[in-house]
Amino acid sequence: MAKSSITKMYEGWATFISHFQSLVLLCMRLYWGWQFHITGMGKLKNLNRTSEYFASLHIPAPHLNAVIAGTTECVGGLLLLAGLASRLITLPLIFVLCIAYATAERDSLKVIFSDSDKFVSAAPFLFLVCCVIVLVFGPGWFSIDGVIAYMRRGKKHVDQNLTP
Repeated sequence: MAKSSITKMYEGWATFISHFQSLVLLCMRLYWGWQFHITGMGKLKNLNRTSEYFASLHIPAPHLNAVIAGTTECVGGLLLLAGLASRLITLPLIFVLCIAYATAERDSLKVIFSDSDKFVSAAPFLFLVCCVIVLVFGPGWFSIDGVIAYMRRGKKHVDQNLTP
């Protein structure tokens, strides 16, 4: 059965647009990796204030958790930015963001289905979206993970749709 011209045009469009996948992933990683790093540095530079804020949220061991959250965001952000161990580092970042929703953004979390605008407007949301996208799709070819994957495959031709 011959493909219709609409099917051929769609497949051509999909092939063309898929060439931008790694570029989009790079832009996301650069922006949100830097944002994570800056946020983590802010927590670590103002550790007493962060600890007090965590205590006001009834987070146990607020100082220790402030150090853990700040370090995770600071180091994780740099790893995300570089695209090194990207899928691995998104897991602790996602965990930190889930804790942020459960504590600092509890009201937004409670209305996730009834008032989704409030949920998606909360500070952790876009950070979380970026982490989930990198976890699922990988960092793209413009990353240290991409270079490592390229070298491990013996510099063979790699399909554009595959991510490291």
